[in-house]
Amino acid sequence: MIGKKLAQAPGGWQTARPPASPRGAGPRRWNFWRRDVVGIAVLAVVLAASAACGGSSSPGPGPTPTPVPPPLPAEPVLVGAGDIARCPGGQQEATALLLDRIAGTVFTTGDNVYDGPTLQRYLECYGPSWGRHYSRTRPSPGNHDYDYPGPSTYYSYFGSAAGPEGLGFYSYDVAGWHVVSLNSQSSMRAGSAQYQWLEQDLSSNTATCTVAYFHYPLFSSSLNGPTAAVRDLWRLLHDRGVDVVLNGHDHVYERFAPQDPDGRADPARGIRQFVVGTGGASLYGFGAPTANSEVRGSVHGVLKLTLQASGYSWEFIPVAGQSFRDSGSGSCH
Repeated sequence: MIGKKLAQAPGGWQTARPPASPRGAGPRRWNFWRRDVVGIAVLAVVLAASAACGGSSSPGPGPTPTPVPPPLPAEPVLVGAGDIARCPGGQQEATALLLDRIAGTVFTTGDNVYDGPTLQRYLECYGPSWGRHYSRTRPSPGNHDYDYPGPSTYYSYFGSAAGPEGLGFYSYDVAGWHVVSLNSQSSMRAGSAQYQWLEQDLSSNTATCTVAYFHYPLFSSSLNGPTAAVRDLWRLLHDRGVDVVLNGHDHVYERFAPQDPDGRADPARGIRQFVVGTGGASLYGFGAPTANSEVRGSVHGVLKLTLQASGYSWEFIPVAGQSFRDSGSGSCH
């Protein structure tokens, strides 16, 4: 598999390990400085494969892949979305064009590909668009990344950038912030392996500001609605002072005021949650607004989160031709 053989994680990032093995192995840290170079090589392979395969499910030769943009300077930015690549008919190229102009670390909030998470789908559909930013991407999986024939391609395509293989949860640091990527396809209940790992990871976290991202939102005003199964992990994030949570799953953009895990407004210690399922898949609408929902939009685009020493600013940037925007700032706890 391409990612498993070649991928390294982006320069300067460190990954927190899963719970200790029975032999009591110590913390594992990986050196990711070489991933930028290797990622360029992977991109060349991805684009070549895409050109050969056609880039869509229709017969005949496919379009010429968009050239890989030149590397952008490192900036204290997280930028991304979830619910991304669907071929044919998705808007993943339109959102990838936004990434071409925004420096920083690219996050995904799951459902990276649709209609079967095969290597062919990753190469033909995700690869020519968001795959242009492979070397700076730190993904999280969604339910469609676990569809038949299973999640093995997700782990092999993204390689070590997706954390320890088969677990799908890991952490790293950017610009003084601690960043946690979780796996909502793995149990998030209190006492689960993921819960214990997160408890250990946050206990050793000394950063002033922390952000977590994963697929299922605890709060949502859209089609899929709230996901109660993530409440235990969300409560742990809240109790340990996490500032921001980013999700996908509902194909909309929605911003919530800081709140606690039970949906009560908590301006002092609450988490600000963003739903950003706007990476390319067909969009959803909204029902009645959930408590503490501040802004809602059904439009493709990406969220740019600029990381500051004791706070952050956000900007939702829509695809070309759309006028909906959202921006603001917040302080860390």
